[in-house]
Amino acid sequence: MALQVSMRLARSAIARGHVPRQPRGGMAGISTYNAAVSGLTAAQAEFREAVSSFAQRELSHRASQIDKDNAFPMDMWEKMGSMGLLGITVSEQYGGLNMGYFMHLLAMEELSRASGSVALSYGAHSNLCVNQIYRHGTEEQKLKYLPSLISGTRVGALAMSEPNAGSDVVSMKLRAEESSDSYILNGSKMWITNGPDADTLVVYAKTGEKITAFIVEKQFEGFSTHQKLDKLGMRGSNTCELVFDNCRVPKENVLGQVHRGVYVLMSGLDYERLVLSGGPLGLMQAALDTAAQYVHEREQFGAPVGTFELMQGKLADMYTKLNASRAYVYAVARACDAGQVSSKDCAGAILYSAERATEVALDAIQCLGGNGYVNEYPTGRILRDAKLYEIGAGTSEIRRMLIGRELNKQYLN
Repeated sequence: MALQVSMRLARSAIARGHVPRQPRGGMAGISTYNAAVSGLTAAQAEFREAVSSFAQRELSHRASQIDKDNAFPMDMWEKMGSMGLLGITVSEQYGGLNMGYFMHLLAMEELSRASGSVALSYGAHSNLCVNQIYRHGTEEQKLKYLPSLISGTRVGALAMSEPNAGSDVVSMKLRAEESSDSYILNGSKMWITNGPDADTLVVYAKTGEKITAFIVEKQFEGFSTHQKLDKLGMRGSNTCELVFDNCRVPKENVLGQVHRGVYVLMSGLDYERLVLSGGPLGLMQAALDTAAQYVHEREQFGAPVGTFELMQGKLADMYTKLNASRAYVYAVARACDAGQVSSKDCAGAILYSAERATEVALDAIQCLGGNGYVNEYPTGRILRDAKLYEIGAGTSEIRRMLIGRELNKQYLN
C-alpha cells in the first residue's frame, strides 16, 4: 500500500512538470540499464525513471559548473523536497514517502549519475541526518525537525569526524558537559558534508567516557562554521569544519539516550554504507554513458573507434563491473528491507562498488584519449568524485577489516 501511494506521488510530480518524460540530454544512444536483469518491479522501475528524468532535467547540465564553482545549488533542496526524495524512508505522517532503502538507493544512484557532488550532499541530508532522527528521535523531535528537513526548507548534516578522529570514533575530543537544563559542547568537527549550509545537525560528543548524540541547530549560541574545504572531488558538496565554543544544547535535544551515542552511530552506519553505495553505481553509469557515446562519434582510420576490438573490450569491462556491482548492492538493499541487515555485506557493497567506480572512471578517460584528460569533458570529474567513496563512510581498509572481523566471528562460532 505504501509503495502504491509513493508511486502516485511520483506520477503526480511528473504531471506537475517536475519530471517530464523526455529523452535524456547528452545520454548515450545505447541502453545499459536492464530492469529485468536488475530485478526491478514495475513500480521500482517507474520510480527510478521518475528520479532519472528529474535529475537529467534539473541537474545534469549544471554538474560541470557546480564542480568549477565548488558551490552547492541551493535551489535543489526544495526541488528534491517537492519530489519527495528527502524523506524516502520516513513515514507519511512526517512528510515522507514510507518507502524502503532500496528506493532510497535508486534515488541516490540516479542523482549521482547526474552530479556526484549534489548526490553526496543529498545522501548526507536524507540518510545521515533525516533517517537518524526518524529512527532514534522522540515524537517531539520528529515533529519538530522532520517536516522542514523533508520539504527541503532546512538542510541537514551529521557531524562525527574530527581532525584526529576519523575511523577511530571513540577517540573523539568534542566534549559535552552536563549543566542544569542543557549540555555545554566544546571542541570541533572536521570534513562535515553540508556543514556550511546545515540548519539541523546530528552531532556526536563525549559525555564522560561515553558518547552521546545531540541535535544541534545552527543558531545555537557558541556554534559556528569555519574553513570550507577545497576538495579534489565532490566539489559543490559543501564541506567544512565546525566549532563548538561553549555551545549550549538543551537536554531535550539528546538523540536516543545519554551515553548511547555509539549505538545510534553504529546502527546507522550499515544503512549509510548501503545508501551511499548508490553513488558509485551512478558514477559508473555516467562514465559508461559518456564513453559509449564518444567512441561511436570519434573516428580514426576511417571508422568509429567503438568498432575496434580493444575498445569494445574496454566497454565490456566497464559494463560488467557496473552490473556486477549493481547486482550485489541491490541484493543487500533487498535484504535490508526484509529486515536482514548484514554489516559485512553493507560494507562489502560499498567496498566493491567504490573500487569498481574508480576503475570504470579511469577506463572512461582512456576511451576518450586526450579529450578524457581535459576538463571540457566530464570524465575527470567523475574520477575525482568516485575516489571519495573509497575514503568516506569508512575507508576501503576499514571496510575490509570489518568484513574480515565478521567472517572470523562466524568461523569461531
